[in-house]
Amino acid sequence: MTQLRFDGSIAGFGTASGTRIVVGIWADSPLGRFADVMIEDAAGTRLLIAPSDSVAEFVSTTYVFDEVVVAPVTVTRVAERISVAAGPLAASFVVGGVSPLGRLLRLVPRSIATRPGWLRLIDPVASLIVPGARTAGSAGTGRREFYGVTSARRISSIEAQLRGVDLGVLAPLTPPVRFGFGSAPADPSLVRVVTTIVDTPAG
Repeated sequence: MTQLRFDGSIAGFGTASGTRIVVGIWADSPLGRFADVMIEDAAGTRLLIAPSDSVAEFVSTTYVFDEVVVAPVTVTRVAERISVAAGPLAASFVVGGVSPLGRLLRLVPRSIATRPGWLRLIDPVASLIVPGARTAGSAGTGRREFYGVTSARRISSIEAQLRGVDLGVLAPLTPPVRFGFGSAPADPSLVRVVTTIVDTPAG
């Protein structure tokens, strides 16, 4: 049994067009430092944009997508504005203050908040506090996955174009995205997270 740990941030937000976007910004992972983007449009089509074949293979066997695009994914930050350039997507968003969820998360020490055992224990409660969110569940190819969120800040505004089409103003991330067993919070947020994936060999 192998534990794979991804340490970074996830930005999740909706748009007026009905397209929902989740950006993973991973500072430390078994695949190195990288960013990737998951998108679900109003019709339910799920798109992964990954910066390399190795990232695309790992992510697409952990989550479910209708289309996978391999293209450079760059994330830059100037003050509180974060910009993302990822193949057919160009987006930027402004990060605001700590959210009510973020204040709640401060009550749990990081060393506990990222432990798979703790995340398995609190999973039934997490989905009640944040509808659509999960802290533990089944991933693809027999993997188990654990989300240890340690902080959350609001996203206050966005600009986004997909394949040259403007996606409109900021909106809640609803309905929940369907890449895996859980969704990002409906309230547009940037969260600090440690994702642990437990890979159990077949047989």
